[in-house]
Amino acid sequence: MGNRNFLQGGINHCYQRTKDHGVLFYTVRDHLVFFTIFCTMARRHQVRVLKLVQMPDHTHHSSIAGARQQLSDFSRDYTSIFAKEFNRAFNLTGPVFETPFSSAVKRSDKDIRSNLIYLDNNPVERKLVKKAEDYRWNYLAFSQSDHPFSEKILLRNASMPLRRALNNVKRMRSEDRYLGYAFLNKMFASIESDLERNQLTDFIISTYSVLDHIGAIRFFESYEQELIAAHATKGSEYDINEYFIGKSDACYARFSAILLKHGLCEDIHEILSWSPEEKQRAFTLILNETSPPWKQVAAFLHLAVGVNP
Repeated sequence: MGNRNFLQGGINHCYQRTKDHGVLFYTVRDHLVFFTIFCTMARRHQVRVLKLVQMPDHTHHSSIAGARQQLSDFSRDYTSIFAKEFNRAFNLTGPVFETPFSSAVKRSDKDIRSNLIYLDNNPVERKLVKKAEDYRWNYLAFSQSDHPFSEKILLRNASMPLRRALNNVKRMRSEDRYLGYAFLNKMFASIESDLERNQLTDFIISTYSVLDHIGAIRFFESYEQELIAAHATKGSEYDINEYFIGKSDACYARFSAILLKHGLCEDIHEILSWSPEEKQRAFTLILNETSPPWKQVAAFLHLAVGVNP
């Protein structure tokens, strides 16, 4: 990992990769568990977060803390709690992120703007979306709406399971508790409609979010100017050496679809507990049906051959 620098009361760009450089965020559940833990810990440690982006195999956030230890404790807690949740859900052990995290300080307004654009555009750079605001997990679109990726919830039209789910989410948030896999699995399983699952996802994000959208927008004067900046440039990041496999992360969704189509698993997380022989069979199948860099297939399956840059 890179250096861990710190600026008291200023912008610190923090970056973490997965421990084996493999994919971590496979599904909406993975993203939501991480996000609710992250936001809950940010509140507890009183860390101000301007930006967060969750990519398939790493995370970035631009945050302000009053002390170096405050930022370190925040990172320690959200990473360790997420690891416990992830491992409990999928019968695994050990850390899921590399530690310590890398961080770089941003002092001038120009450097801060470049950094914020970089986080906005990370999914564009990796070809997950065409425009930054189209990626749910950089949370950019949530600065303008509490339901940017779903229809507005009208309680009179909502099913009883959705109404119960909304109340449960509000209760957990009021009790300062994050949403774990067991809680989310039960809630989403009770809802039959994809439309309502989408609504619930946006509701969870809006209810738990600590992201200081107004603080981030101030560096661009308006949301519209932030979008113009994001569309015009990728931003730059010279202080953290971000290693990428291949040119696009869009392939990971295709890999999941192939394995599910062939009936190799019912839940994509099953691959995490497969034997090396089972992973090798899946590796060969994916390569036969697509033409991605083999290291990306290895990262998706957590095969050891994919961990070395």
